[in-house]
Amino acid sequence: MITRDMIIADIIRQHPETLPVFQRFHLDCYECQIADLETIEHGAGVHKVAIVELLEALNKSLK
Repeated sequence: MITRDMIIADIIRQHPETLPVFQRFHLDCYECQIADLETIEHGAGVHKVAIVELLEALNKSLK
């Protein structure tokens, strides 16, 4: 389960199937240098993305 306190780069490394979700929410986190340090909650806030909706979509994408 992906939670709001997880680091973005860790999510993408552990669950590459989430990449299309990040793209759908216009979060190009896989290209961002801060992704190794930034939590999903912080990244969503910076980009004005609803964290609850993002987490739902990310968790639905998990295989």
